[in-house]
Amino acid sequence: MAKSAADSRVTPMMAQYIEIKAANPDSLLFYRMGDFYELFFEDAEIASQALGIVLTKRGKHLGQDIPMCGVPVERADDYLQRLIGLGHRVAVCEQTEDPAEAKKRGTKSVVRRDVVRLVTPGTITEERLLDPGRANFFLAIARRRISDQAWGYGLAAVDISTGHFILSETDGAGLAAEIARFEPREILVPDVIHDDPELMPFWRETKASITPLSREGLDPASAERRLKEYFGVATLDSFGSFGRAEITAAGSALFYIEKTQIGSRPVLNPPVRDNAGAALAIDAATRTNLELTRTLSGERAGSLLATIDCTVTPGGARLLGERLAGPLTDPDRIRERQDSVAAFLDNGELRERVRRILKRSPDFARALSRLGLGRGGPRDLACVRDGLLAARDLGLELAIAAGLPKELDQASEQLRSLDTALADKLTAALADELPLLKRDGGFVRQGYDANLDELRELQQDSRRFIAALQARYATETGCRTLRVKHNHMIGYFVEVPQNVGEDLLKEPWKETFVHRQTMAGAMRFSTVELGELESKIASAADRALRIELGLFEAMAQELVNVSADIASAAEALAVVDVTAALADLAARLDWTRPTVDRSLTFRVSGGRHPVVEAALKREGEAFIANNSDLSGRDAGHILLITGPNMGGKSTYLRQNALIVVLAQMGAFVPAREAYIGVVDRLFSRVGAADDLARGRSTFMVEMVETAAILNQATSRSLVILDEIGRGTATFDGLSIAWAAIEHLHEINRCRALFATHFHELTALAERLPRIANATLKVTEWHGDVVFLHEVVPGAADRSYGLQVARLAGLPPAVVERAKAILSELERSDREHPKRALVDDLPLFAVAARPEPAKNASPDLLREALTGIDPDQMTPREALDALYRLKAQL
Repeated sequence: MAKSAADSRVTPMMAQYIEIKAANPDSLLFYRMGDFYELFFEDAEIASQALGIVLTKRGKHLGQDIPMCGVPVERADDYLQRLIGLGHRVAVCEQTEDPAEAKKRGTKSVVRRDVVRLVTPGTITEERLLDPGRANFFLAIARRRISDQAWGYGLAAVDISTGHFILSETDGAGLAAEIARFEPREILVPDVIHDDPELMPFWRETKASITPLSREGLDPASAERRLKEYFGVATLDSFGSFGRAEITAAGSALFYIEKTQIGSRPVLNPPVRDNAGAALAIDAATRTNLELTRTLSGERAGSLLATIDCTVTPGGARLLGERLAGPLTDPDRIRERQDSVAAFLDNGELRERVRRILKRSPDFARALSRLGLGRGGPRDLACVRDGLLAARDLGLELAIAAGLPKELDQASEQLRSLDTALADKLTAALADELPLLKRDGGFVRQGYDANLDELRELQQDSRRFIAALQARYATETGCRTLRVKHNHMIGYFVEVPQNVGEDLLKEPWKETFVHRQTMAGAMRFSTVELGELESKIASAADRALRIELGLFEAMAQELVNVSADIASAAEALAVVDVTAALADLAARLDWTRPTVDRSLTFRVSGGRHPVVEAALKREGEAFIANNSDLSGRDAGHILLITGPNMGGKSTYLRQNALIVVLAQMGAFVPAREAYIGVVDRLFSRVGAADDLARGRSTFMVEMVETAAILNQATSRSLVILDEIGRGTATFDGLSIAWAAIEHLHEINRCRALFATHFHELTALAERLPRIANATLKVTEWHGDVVFLHEVVPGAADRSYGLQVARLAGLPPAVVERAKAILSELERSDREHPKRALVDDLPLFAVAARPEPAKNASPDLLREALTGIDPDQMTPREALDALYRLKAQL
């Protein structure tokens, strides 16, 4: 009984842990104990498995062993990165009082602890946890009723690592595309939106971490009040005109910041509104298909962003990614960006000087954010200093350049208006070699603070002071073997031989030397002078660190006080970096300035796929450029592309879409000449994949994406479609592809590229005026197919599938047998045109029988029946087989 009672008792420390954990049930609790963050109970089991660390136990709770694991405080960032990457949230619990103060309340008193921050995917600020070239947005969403059948959505995108605060508004149809544009790490969703049946599948499928929010405090009035209080303004009018849903989303974002940062206040820029329709709408599927920022496998290498990224600063890399994710739809703004790129392209010497300066600029926007949150260190001060110095030099360089276009002139003005006196002050204050953590001290330069120098001298010269005192005592007492020593028990002491010690117990020495210990053959004494010196030495380090920490806080606060100016300079520097990088790209790769206006023109001469061209160049091969013309006076043309597998159809489709993205983000394009009428929405249905998580087949995924295109595309849209209808039976697929083309032509009236293996569709060019045929040229050489990758007018009459199969390595016997079957099917098609669209059942039926005599006339119906095994067929397969048999009658 006694043992059971003891097991059921809860220790004060464990009681504290349980209380704090109960307040943070949805987070793993990092509970600070000395030099470790410890995790207990289920948290320990989760962390042990996720991090691959040893799971141990500590005592008992309610008769059961308490699972425990821990991570060193100094390596906590590494473990946090892995946990956040796996989708976990972490509550960091620190000691909030000195252990000595806890002891005053009793020997068994527990040191007070509390959660100082919640670490979530969208709120991390640590340099080692962030991708320097990618924004780290979290997104808050709110909605309002705009009609009986429709909702409007407000979005607030916040990156607390840089202070970016962007608001936008969209309708239900554009919600997914708008979310995809920001590529958030975390999405805050009110319960009422999270539980909406129409949206729940989206929340389940998105790669971002989803954080539901209760409805409390999310109404527009309280949200507006929170915004005003945060930015210290009486009205939001100076920031712009915002809708109710946008204000509500912004208030939700600030609420979440307060919840996760717990008393720390990140430095945020005032909210900026992205007007509806200002950015080219690109849905998530299209972004994936086109591999804008990530390849299909999720890697950055091989994406369009990786190919064009020639920036030299982290801020520039992030801005390039943002511009690529949200190309413009306003030709005037596009031309402003093009003018800036052209200015650097025409003046190579200026471009090189500017890029040399930019290379000296660190990521000072994120360093400033860490300082504002109280998580910065000495190296963050130096980072801001170096950024300010680079900004000053860049401003001077641009100031002497003549005839800068509008965008660069504005950036130059922002840089020149920056007061860099703080940079000079930081240069004088900071040492050359800086520790990572401010608590380590030693980061203030020698000579900057006289009191600090004196204390450091005391620390550094303590041995000299002790030696001088020892020499004086030896001279005064006449004992040459007198030594001043130190141990952890009694501190500093004077040690002399026992016979000398006996004399020091007498007059006149006993007033100076106070007896402490008698050892075998020796005696130890202390003195007032030695005690004072010991006290000074012992406290010098603490006092020096306090002075340094005070200087650190003062310098950090000075930077925070002018954070708006520093953030503005960081943005200007990023703009210059992106512009110079795009000019450098155009100069090296011979890219050209596209014409972009409000027409429906789409004409590209000598267009190239930037990623494929770069890959071929590394192999020493040339890319075959191709033309494209989808122009129409009142509506766009549709180019129907046929040709062999491996001929380059998908590359051709994608390169035209990527040229649009590059043109509308303000970059030059890989083409000899390009004329682009602004595209409002870009759609791409390329490739095929199952969606097993939702029980969708390849064909179902294809149809869902095609439906989105046909329902949303406008006359200003560009649509890229590849192999629509190939995932089902031939009759079904052909009819769907046929009807889709007609819908694009008559209803959407958009510009489109439509690749297909249904050669029957080429007849549509004779019936529909805005459809033209194009094909990929091939030639045969000694029985082998040679892909020329050249797009020419006309239609293909075959797909060269057998040649591609042979190139892929199919066994020769299979290829030869396929040739025989193909020959027989083509002969049957000529004799019985009705069977031209018969699906692949006869193929397998013929293949299942011995090869017929060359002059025999096969009974196709009998052969088809022979190849059927009813016991192995599903009901759907049996029904399909019946339809195919009926088609042979």
